[in-house]
Amino acid sequence: MARGSKPSRRRARLVAASMATLALGGTAFLEVPASAAGKPKGHDVSSHQKNVNWSGAKNKGARFVYVKATESHTYRNPYFAQQYDGARGAGIIRGAYHFALPHKSSGTEQAAHFLRNGGGWRPDGWTLPPALDIEYNPYDEKRKCYGLSKDAMVGWIRAFSAEVKRQTGRRPVIYTNHDWWKTCTGDSAAFGSNHPLWLARYSASAGSLPPGWSFWTFWQYDDSGSLPGDQNLFNGSLSQLRSFARG
Repeated sequence: MARGSKPSRRRARLVAASMATLALGGTAFLEVPASAAGKPKGHDVSSHQKNVNWSGAKNKGARFVYVKATESHTYRNPYFAQQYDGARGAGIIRGAYHFALPHKSSGTEQAAHFLRNGGGWRPDGWTLPPALDIEYNPYDEKRKCYGLSKDAMVGWIRAFSAEVKRQTGRRPVIYTNHDWWKTCTGDSAAFGSNHPLWLARYSASAGSLPPGWSFWTFWQYDDSGSLPGDQNLFNGSLSQLRSFARG
């Protein structure tokens, strides 16, 4: 995701390793940008982008955005209201995401913190389902899976998902890529059937889907571009994006 006000972290850490070492498992998908034709453009932002010019983003083609709401069980994005409400005011479909630090507290506790601070959902056609950003530890490279075993990580994600489902009625979107998923969950196939995939992949020729998923719903393909923050696509039409938002 876009960097926040915490110590500098770059999404390239998540994807660069996968380009170099990615095991070619899972289900491969179409090359891009040819497959991107006609797909709604979007982006994701955090406090790093501060006060976003939302009308400008809309004019540059933004049709959806994910806004960082929280991290761990204490941090809240101080720009969340401007970003989340501002996007809606400009006519952009928006959703909120949580950056997980699984070693700090339980999945249930972090989901509850997220939902108290902007991570909710309602079937208005303008609100994307809550999203879980779970990736390599940006604060300790020696504990890149946060010191959790593969089974414990799967359990943490299950707990987070269960609390989001209990409070909102929807399963969270999961942001990941095959490299992280293999390393930290052991290629668990437990989530693909009922959790939309937000795939981080910055190369058209490298990579595949994590086990359990047969397609991506969102694709983060670059950390810079015409829109503020990271660049994304939705895998469908604009009307399908609205239907997805409605649930």
